[in-house]
Amino acid sequence: MDTEAHVPADLVDLTTIDPRIKLDIRYAGSNNFMGIPLYERAAAYMQRPAAEVVGRAQKALAQKGYGLLIHDAYRPWFVTWMFWEATPPEDHAFVADPAKGSRHNRGCAVDLTLYDLKTGKPVEMPSRYDEFSGRAYADFVGGTTQQRALRAILRQAMEAEGFAVYTEEWWHFDYKDWRHYGIGTRTFTELAARS
Repeated sequence: MDTEAHVPADLVDLTTIDPRIKLDIRYAGSNNFMGIPLYERAAAYMQRPAAEVVGRAQKALAQKGYGLLIHDAYRPWFVTWMFWEATPPEDHAFVADPAKGSRHNRGCAVDLTLYDLKTGKPVEMPSRYDEFSGRAYADFVGGTTQQRALRAILRQAMEAEGFAVYTEEWWHFDYKDWRHYGIGTRTFTELAARS
């Protein structure tokens, strides 16, 4: 596992970037594919440059009446290892190999969806978050016209700011400079204590 960083880590809380960014951190509770809490607190951290770009995407989406709802961002390496061990080999396309680490481990990936700024409710997408099926693919042609349109709005906003969608997960976006950061192992409690 590579833990050498090319750029010093500067993880910041996404909610400090724009107050319209909301959290629904699935791995802090049991509403996730593992069925158990894996994080000791609900928080979303990203490397500062990536977080600032997410903030710009939020600003653009607000003009269309949408906010960003974050399901995951920085993920400690040990959680990636737990995912890999618990996932059947035929579903390994949906989880990162801990031997390589993930972009989440570097604080350069974000899992998110849209919510309606007027109602505060999440919008419907072609699949659930963390669904291990073809419906989760970024280019899945099923679902309703409205679901596909909302998925496209999210993708366009993120790609306009330099993020790349992960083809197997419409909700997962990688920051373009992820290779510049090392793999992180700090827990959310440790990150909160330094703030």
